[in-house]
Amino acid sequence: MIEQITDKATKQATARKILEALHDWFEVDESREQYIAECIDQIFIADKEDGKYVGFLCLKQTGRETVELAVMGVLKDYHRSGIGRKLFEEARRVAKEEGYEFMQVKTVKMGVYEDYDITNRFYLACGFKELEVIEQVWGKENPCQIYVMSLV
Repeated sequence: MIEQITDKATKQATARKILEALHDWFEVDESREQYIAECIDQIFIADKEDGKYVGFLCLKQTGRETVELAVMGVLKDYHRSGIGRKLFEEARRVAKEEGYEFMQVKTVKMGVYEDYDITNRFYLACGFKELEVIEQVWGKENPCQIYVMSLV
């Protein structure tokens, strides 16, 4: 069941549990801790199955009319079950309801890591379009692919 969480402690506990379980994507402790810390002030949407949270995403305002899908994770046992898509659809609905006109997301460029290629294909399937690749964000070894989507 998809729900929006507002309680800060629940946001942090959920983000920690899921991101720590997804070490292949969130292996850098410093970055993972930053996502967990920042999520308390963001729109937080989660999926609960059998009484436990198994996936979440956060939306962060990056401009007056733009929101970023800042972080997203679904426990591996629940991959390819439609939860990521349901989380994204709810995030898109909430972002539109909040008056945002654009959504962006950043990930590692396609072709660098197999795990991130899966992530790239997911964002493309959701309707995101390639904007640009910037090496200065995470370095040459992890080129940052930015995707965008119109919400209007």
